Amino acid sequence: MKPRWMRHLHTINHHKWLVMKYCFALGLYRQGLTHDLSKYSPTEFIPGVRYYTGTSSPHNGERAVLGYSAAWLHHKGRNRHHMEYWIDYSTGSDAPLSGMRMPEKYVAEMFCDRLAACQNYNGAAYKDSDAYDYYMRSRSHYVMHPQTQALLEKLLIMLRDEGQPATFAYIRKEVLHNAR
Repeated sequence: MKPRWMRHLHTINHHKWLVMKYCFALGLYRQGLTHDLSKYSPTEFIPGVRYYTGTSSPHNGERAVLGYSAAWLHHKGRNRHHMEYWIDYSTGSDAPLSGMRMPEKYVAEMFCDRLAACQNYNGAAYKDSDAYDYYMRSRSHYVMHPQTQALLEKLLIMLRDEGQPATFAYIRKEVLHNAR
């Protein structure tokens, strides 16, 4: 059996390759090339190896042991495709923190990231409904701008109901064509 660091590296590389393939299909070349580069930094890679299981994110293992995940805090603060990157102090609502509206190109990358993560962890058992199902299990605690949330949910539902080709065509034509 390969050492844990090698299996973790393979998981990262496979995930990154899938996201790159999907970003390229959407015309997001720079994002495809730079997606998740911080995972190769010692701050993320070392805990990734230590808490690697192959079936779920190492951040969950680190969080279970330490009560937080330093690797996740590092990661989400450097990668704009994570909704958590866009959380800031609220200026107009009752909540102290709120989600800022994400540019569409990062919502598209977040969609690709979720699709690739489900394919990576579910392997041959992957179904186009997996990303939507995973999202719905965690939706109640997300802090997201309403427009960002609506777009992400629309894309995940479209993936679930219409499949990848139709969803990617919609993103290219309707979401990224007039993106801000």
